[in-house]
Amino acid sequence: MVPHRHLKEASSTVDAAATAANVSDVVAGVIADIRERGDDAVREYSARFDNWSPPHFRLSAEEIDRIIRDVPGTVIDDIKTVQSNVRDFAQKQRDSVADFETETLPGVFLGQRTVPVRAVGAYVPGGRYPLVASAHMTVVTAKVAGVEHVTACTPPIRGEIPAATVAAMHLAGADEIFLLGGVQAVAAMALGTESITAVDVLAGPGNAYVAEAKRQLFGRVGIDLFAGPTEILVVADEKADPFIVAVDLLSQAEHGPDSPAILITTSAEVAEKTVRHIEELLPGMPTKDFAEPAWRNHGQIIVVDGSIDDAYRLADTFAAEHVEILTDAPRRALEVMRDYGALFLGEGTTVSYGDKVIGTNHTLPTRGAARYTGGLWVGKYLKTVTYQEVTDRASSALLGELCGRASRVEKFEGHARAGDVRAAKYNGTPLSWAPNAEFVG
Repeated sequence: MVPHRHLKEASSTVDAAATAANVSDVVAGVIADIRERGDDAVREYSARFDNWSPPHFRLSAEEIDRIIRDVPGTVIDDIKTVQSNVRDFAQKQRDSVADFETETLPGVFLGQRTVPVRAVGAYVPGGRYPLVASAHMTVVTAKVAGVEHVTACTPPIRGEIPAATVAAMHLAGADEIFLLGGVQAVAAMALGTESITAVDVLAGPGNAYVAEAKRQLFGRVGIDLFAGPTEILVVADEKADPFIVAVDLLSQAEHGPDSPAILITTSAEVAEKTVRHIEELLPGMPTKDFAEPAWRNHGQIIVVDGSIDDAYRLADTFAAEHVEILTDAPRRALEVMRDYGALFLGEGTTVSYGDKVIGTNHTLPTRGAARYTGGLWVGKYLKTVTYQEVTDRASSALLGELCGRASRVEKFEGHARAGDVRAAKYNGTPLSWAPNAEFVG
């Protein structure tokens, strides 16, 4: 373990297990009801949870056009610019996934293809804030992957239509847009109802209930990843600007009262100054009702008694969603670290760029999942499939004899015989189990 000490520790006393069990039970009940009653159940839960029960949840083309006309032109222009950034990076990712075919023996051809799924359900959260950027990350990326049909859902916000979010979903290429949120939205997209066609993959962030719904629906559909509260971890050395460290920690804490914000530094002075700046900044933050409890209950400041590489190794143990590197040589982190959702290298880069504008995808693993997965990318919407073709009789006979021997080691006689018949037909190898067999052609 890297020697270190805490200047501030997380202090949450929430019973996570009890909370998770309650969420799981609620979600299971909603999913079961929607599976049984379809649209009627969806409408009931939308009215109960969002106070929203319009004549229809799906927005028509005319309604979308009317909503978008009310969005300021500068907002539309910014949405288009950001989506261009996301689209360009996603296209580079798509281009990196190559189909190939190889001839392993004379006339033995093996190949790989990447095929997009047919239908995706993109969930764009709302709740307190319209998370417009999530439309870019889910819908644009799906379309770049080649997905034929994208169903996009977003909830109303306090009974109002989130116009900018609707505009973003439309401009991103969503084929259908529903004003519908929460478990009822993701369950309807996964299961299908009278008015919502079932999808193959669910994507997009959400609150604890949405995340649990995706977990329970996984298997019926694919999902992008399991996502929990947003996390930020900053690694700083003695040259880091404590004011920027403080601002960036709080920028992510405002996501919600359960969002961890962690500083790991080799400098006690940077740590102490960061604490002072946070204490000065928090009272004046318009979003302090989220940021304050997040910092109080889930904030940490850790001083490492060692090198910056020691700090990187300690950071890896968190496997955090966002890792911001505020050091003299930030690219060193690329060599040392391996467990993170995304790295943000140097003072000129901030996690907020990744969240909102820069072009990489902001749907990333949380709660340690970065140990085994990356974030949302075009590959989440692609299936890697293989094909095989044997056109040379001698090669097929050779494989047939090998298949016979290998299968009998495992006591799979049927498999062995499928190899035997090719060895017999193409090479004249006797069939002990069918000595009088006759072949055509």
